Amino acid sequence: MGLCGALGLGLLLAAVSGTAAELHTLRYIQTAMTDPGPGQPWFVDVGYVDGELFTHYNSTARRAVPRTEWMAAKADQQYWDRETQIGQGHEQTDHGNLGILQRRYNQTGGSHTAQWMYGCDILEDGTIRGYSQYAYDGRDFIALDKDMKTFTAAVPEAVPTKRKWEEGDVAERWKNYLEETCVEWLRRYVEYGKAELGRRERPQVRVWGKEADGILTLSCRAHGFYPRPIVVSWLKDGAVRAQDAQSGGIVPNGDGTYHTWVTIDAQPGDGDKYQCRVEHASLPQPGLYSWEPPQPNLLPVVAGVAVAIVAIAIVVGVGFIIYRRHAGKKGTGYNIAPDREGGSSSSSTGSNPAI
Repeated sequence: MGLCGALGLGLLLAAVSGTAAELHTLRYIQTAMTDPGPGQPWFVDVGYVDGELFTHYNSTARRAVPRTEWMAAKADQQYWDRETQIGQGHEQTDHGNLGILQRRYNQTGGSHTAQWMYGCDILEDGTIRGYSQYAYDGRDFIALDKDMKTFTAAVPEAVPTKRKWEEGDVAERWKNYLEETCVEWLRRYVEYGKAELGRRERPQVRVWGKEADGILTLSCRAHGFYPRPIVVSWLKDGAVRAQDAQSGGIVPNGDGTYHTWVTIDAQPGDGDKYQCRVEHASLPQPGLYSWEPPQPNLLPVVAGVAVAIVAIAIVVGVGFIIYRRHAGKKGTGYNIAPDREGGSSSSSTGSNPAI
């Protein structure tokens, strides 16, 4: 396909994060840059299956290569030659698109980035979903409405592209690809990597709170889970408060698992009314987690009491010794009794006087 565009960073994170309704996902993300930095490729094309990076192409190596063992084992050389040709075609198209976009925005230099994300999902109910979205310099540019076979221009600079694509058969070709070819390959990739993609790792959940300026901010973090789709929500008195919560997205860890976090603001005295609910494929049922306010630290109080007791004991002991010595000079008073084994008192080896 000779299409190219860009994907807004916010749109990209939302698309990659997914929801628990997704069963399997296939996403391709292309990034083209006018100023990538020393030694860095200006064009990168990557593919993800169920959130796992499985293929990679860049303008330096100019070859598509596998990024998982299961993909390297299952796909033959003919497949990689074909993917390389597709990557080289996208690279050439993006080079031209960067120039067009700079002219549309009246830009004569500087660092600019174009992104394109497209793919398909198979949902838990068996239905499919497809999308193709673009952005330029981190802002939404244009997106496909697959069902209506039209394009939505997010900015005035995208209107010429919308008009051009809708006058041709671009939307129709995208619709056919997303509903047929994309889904067919997604099923094939899932079969290739079923041993790895089918694993389940439970999230480790932590809830904590922080009060500042009269607001209690509650945060719920789920860490180390796989697969990627997860739903983390805050409940107040048992009701979901989605409109009040803020999510950090679903982010990959270095070990192939994922983590996410969701926060919500509450009144300082209402912390016990909130619960964090986590829904994930590794859990037989949704988990509920509450915030436990920190208990007062009694250690300084206990230590203070102990110090006071020791001080009193020392004063009393010193007073007793002075009294005994004074009484001994008069020939009267008490003598210290030996210990039970006939040895000296423990006060001879310890700081505390014997009682």
